[in-house]
Amino acid sequence: MLSIPLLAAQITVTDPAGDARGDGGYVLPTRPALTAEMLDLRSFTADSSGQTMRFTVSFGQMGNPWNAPGGFSAGVTDIFIKGALGGQQVLADTGLRVRGQGGWQYHLRVTGSGSTLQEANSLGRLTDRPAPSVRVEGTSLVIDTDVPAGKYGYWVTSSVYTPLSASGLLRPVQDSRPTALQAGRANAPTPVDVLAPGGDVQAFTNDTLAPVGETRDWVSITLIALGGVGLLLTVIATVLVWRRLGR
Repeated sequence: MLSIPLLAAQITVTDPAGDARGDGGYVLPTRPALTAEMLDLRSFTADSSGQTMRFTVSFGQMGNPWNAPGGFSAGVTDIFIKGALGGQQVLADTGLRVRGQGGWQYHLRVTGSGSTLQEANSLGRLTDRPAPSVRVEGTSLVIDTDVPAGKYGYWVTSSVYTPLSASGLLRPVQDSRPTALQAGRANAPTPVDVLAPGGDVQAFTNDTLAPVGETRDWVSITLIALGGVGLLLTVIATVLVWRRLGR
């Protein structure tokens, strides 16, 4: 069961264990050897106690099948951050889209060969931000970014890593090569696990993912509130005009 304990400057979201199989039918590559636990999201923590955001992503096991110098290389971790400006609806090249309103403002990607951070402005244009620093602590990745501290919503995914693609993502295919990630349908989403409540399989049935955390769309709420204020002022002005005409 997904749980979100709220603290003063931190949220922690847990994810069900043993579900790093996509729709349940994904078959992981056997070359190089890796386990589902290396890709299995267990928890995600967003810490805003400082001036910038720190994220901690925990897995069932920390693996390094490609012998990367950072000590991890089994997966690609994508964190999409929902800000007040809305932003992008497509979750980059994962094959997933945002479920519901709003979109991501920041996209953080961590692979065995490095990390990147991009920001989408209100027009959807992307700019590169300084690369986050990443370190391994036990079975967790601790990621320090220059994203301003605040309350955000998050989409988090875990995919299989390969150094043989520019993005680092190993995409699902429908064949049985030992180096392939096998899926039962064409164009299946790339992640093998997503941060979502147990039983929520829409990421692998309709290719959409709901955010967790502070998910309110403050832009829409503000616009609705302003619209309500404008309507109220119009009503008051109309009543005043009627009263004057009635004298």
